Amino acid sequence: MRIENRKNDETRTIKFTTNYTKHALGSVLVEFGDTKVITTATVAEGKPKWMDKEDPRGWLTAEYSLLPSSTSTRCQRERTKISGRTQEIQRLIGRSLRACVDLEKIPDLIITIDADVIQADGGTRTASICGGFVALREAVKKLLADGTLKQNPIIEPIAAISAGLVDGDVRLDLNYEEDSHAQVDSNIVLTQSGKIIEFQTTAEGEPYEFEDMIKIFNIAKKGINEILEKYSSLE
Repeated sequence: MRIENRKNDETRTIKFTTNYTKHALGSVLVEFGDTKVITTATVAEGKPKWMDKEDPRGWLTAEYSLLPSSTSTRCQRERTKISGRTQEIQRLIGRSLRACVDLEKIPDLIITIDADVIQADGGTRTASICGGFVALREAVKKLLADGTLKQNPIIEPIAAISAGLVDGDVRLDLNYEEDSHAQVDSNIVLTQSGKIIEFQTTAEGEPYEFEDMIKIFNIAKKGINEILEKYSSLE
């Protein structure tokens, strides 16, 4: 048994609390065990500076941050320059969420998903993607209701989860202790229909077998299906 007395194919307790903050169009506190992230969706008119003014698309982007007290030792605020890790994570969140949105249905709008980690215990990027999707969905409902959007731009739900090979076992939804000494570490993002958006799988030491990669994918798909069911219960 694992630290939380979970089986290898069990997730931590996953919870979404919607309408968590007052001002954002969509806001969610997402909890994967002891990992807690506040995700918000805000909307502004216009286009990114790099986008052609005649481009029929709108845009969706993401920002990610670890708050100073979110880890066991205080991390510095990234005020003027963000780290490579932060850049990687927010790009992952942004491109994952763009994969489930028809950008031509949000013309002349920029949707920003902010993910602020208030407590980190592994899997912050995958929790941010899941919370980001729920915050996006909440914002879209309001934009449709007030007439800002004419059509729902969400193609289908997406969800994400971590998995890996730890002490010779394929495990789902790794906490920090498991992640920090995993032999193989993975982050998987899938659509509701099972299409792959991201399948990041890295050997932390020795190479791993193809069969283990398939096991990791299958166990992740099981966890993602459970998250997608939780989305349905929020509607």
